[in-house]
Amino acid sequence: MSDPVNQLLDLVENSLSFDGTTVRVLDAEKFRKNVGKLVERSALASDSTAGWSRFLVRAAALELGVYAASIHELYMARGRGEAPMTFTTPAFNLRALSHYAARAMFRAANKINAGAFIFELARSEMSYTDQRPSEYATNILGAAVAEGYQGPIFIQGDHFQVSAKKYKADAAAELKAVRDLSIEAMAAGFYNIDVDTSTLVDIHLPTVEAQQELNSKLSAELSAFIRENEPAGVTISIGGEIGEVGTENSTEPELRAYMDAYNANLKKLAPGKPGLSKISVLTGTSHGGTVLPDGSIAEVNIAFDVLRDLSRVARKDYGMGGTVQHGASTVPEENFNKFVQHEAIEVHLATNFATMFFDNIPADFKKEMYVWLDVNSAADRKPGMTDEQFYYKVRKNAIGPFKAKSYALPAESLNKLGAAWEAQFDKLFNLLGLKDTKQFTDKYIKPVKVQPVLADYVKQAVAAEDVSDLSD
Repeated sequence: MSDPVNQLLDLVENSLSFDGTTVRVLDAEKFRKNVGKLVERSALASDSTAGWSRFLVRAAALELGVYAASIHELYMARGRGEAPMTFTTPAFNLRALSHYAARAMFRAANKINAGAFIFELARSEMSYTDQRPSEYATNILGAAVAEGYQGPIFIQGDHFQVSAKKYKADAAAELKAVRDLSIEAMAAGFYNIDVDTSTLVDIHLPTVEAQQELNSKLSAELSAFIRENEPAGVTISIGGEIGEVGTENSTEPELRAYMDAYNANLKKLAPGKPGLSKISVLTGTSHGGTVLPDGSIAEVNIAFDVLRDLSRVARKDYGMGGTVQHGASTVPEENFNKFVQHEAIEVHLATNFATMFFDNIPADFKKEMYVWLDVNSAADRKPGMTDEQFYYKVRKNAIGPFKAKSYALPAESLNKLGAAWEAQFDKLFNLLGLKDTKQFTDKYIKPVKVQPVLADYVKQAVAAEDVSDLSD
């Protein structure tokens, strides 16, 4: 047994054993109480114990009935009219202290027997939050273990996006970057991936079909690549996107142009393989919302009829679960039940949970982060921008650099954050109809317990990418 492994087993009070190939849970309760120590080592260590911690958590989670899963079959059941349209699946980007936020989410889920919810991480977020896929998955799986949650855990690659700027400069290199990221994410347990080549839609072309042609073609190519490399027994839930959030609302001709070309391309590239389970559309939102000079957020007017009408087309004519709403964190809470009423299959939320982090940490810590931003994000301060607008725009950039100090917050602060997050998850789960949805995930999601590959955790080192923010 190597010294790093013995060190980690001691850290969890020898509640686990490892014989060189297999991890066993010797004392489940003791491990639940100590799993956070491995999660923290995974997040902060700069040596091999980070990789070992991730491996031990994932392997032990499998022993305890916690496993990464794809939501594909539930969405396809919705498309067939079998699963009810009484809920909308929320997908949460947990940027700061994601393990603690995930624990709050599992506590909320356990209260109401919820099962249909997703944890996601965008390509853009990996850099400024200092979280690669294997670390993020460890945060989530460890949280499920700590809170005694069992069953499928849906972890999603949000906006695995092709940068238009980088594609123009070197198309092959940019597509390779997205393929490589998909491989890394799938190895970590991301069995749900949103392929986003919508940045390449050219609205200046004369027809809708021409505008969507490259988007459809590259989406199909990346989907075929995912199908070729997904784990045995797992059908990755793949999402497509018509266009970038924040522009004109999506239309039925756009959806049909995209899907018809996508399906034709996929049939050639991967005959007989499943296609998309959902499609993201534009309804008037923007990622992060628009902050006003006084620091408040501009009211958002969502075209809910677009979600409903396009969901119906997606289900009836293309067999998908329905449409996806991005950029919903700034939507007034009283409107969240409208996502269910208007048949959205999924809604993405991120910004509000980062806002809650900054609103609930100690004032001196927040001030330290803001002083750091004054120096390190000064180039983002535009003329006429108020302090409130500036900090709201750039504060995400401090999440990664202050990750270690965030973990070191006193228990009182961490408990305050956890309670605030849990209360918000309670509200959203209720508004989105998640009560008793575990019956549907248990019915449609069959366990595929993919054993982690040790080399993926201990030997592989992947450098963080320098990418811009494109998440919710």
